Amino acid sequence: MGRLFCLFSATAFGVMAVFGKLAYDAGVSVDALLLVRFGLAGALMLVIALARGAFRTLPRRAVLTGLGMGVFGYAAQSGLYFSALACIDASLVALILYLYPVLVMAGAIALRREPASPRRVGALAIALAGIGLVLSGAMSAHFSWTGILLALGAPIVYTCYILVGDSLGGEVPPLALTALVCTGAFGTYVVLGFARGGADFHFAAVGWLWLALVAVVSTVAAIVFFFAGMARVGPSVASILSIFEPVVTVGAAAVVFREHLSALQWLGAALVLSAVLIVQWPARRPAPASGLLSTDGVHGQGHVESTPVRSLA
Repeated sequence: MGRLFCLFSATAFGVMAVFGKLAYDAGVSVDALLLVRFGLAGALMLVIALARGAFRTLPRRAVLTGLGMGVFGYAAQSGLYFSALACIDASLVALILYLYPVLVMAGAIALRREPASPRRVGALAIALAGIGLVLSGAMSAHFSWTGILLALGAPIVYTCYILVGDSLGGEVPPLALTALVCTGAFGTYVVLGFARGGADFHFAAVGWLWLALVAVVSTVAAIVFFFAGMARVGPSVASILSIFEPVVTVGAAAVVFREHLSALQWLGAALVLSAVLIVQWPARRPAPASGLLSTDGVHGQGHVESTPVRSLA
């Protein structure tokens, strides 16, 4: 059941890009999507976290840090992701976003939290080569520099967000941190909405269905299934099974929007996912757990190389 829960979580996260694009087709704006998503998801996650006593004896510094991660880091990452989704194919956005486990590894090495090794350097080289093939294949189709730059910004911002989360040192339970991050991100989009004259909710009624699915299925249910699965199979297995997420996105986008990757892009996608698998596969001698790095899912547990780093996107 633990493995099944992890696959349910990956599937729920994977279809979020499709729900987002369907919402755009119904006339939903990026601002309205993010406001409703984080408002509804944040409220539900707060209820779940409170019911499980996740906020008991939580230090004030940890609460403020979690809210700050949502206000600045996660709000920015999600804004970049969903803005890119409005410009380019969902499959392309998903593959670019999935650079973040390799970037987290590179960041941990640069900050001297992790030692460099041939395995890690090789994974980084494979990932960069893979994303190069994915992007080169996209240039021959509907190419948007704006969409590509927005999509590339998402994993970079997300990497910084995850490394900050890791610095909390495990003092915040994952469910509590997820609830705080969603609440903080909601606050950001409330402020932005007021600054821009309010979000536009004049869209087709079916748009509310896609918004609800983004918030309830691809955020709350995905996170709950991920933590339930990780509790049963451990972080290493959970992180490996999470690689199913971009596969779901590519497959769902092909069915719903008839998006298709070229042969060159399929090769690049295989390289990117192989690099992620190399990074996530547990080492022979795993280091002691050092922090929270799951999320999106906002934060997982343990060593960067073997941690289930998830994407709320």
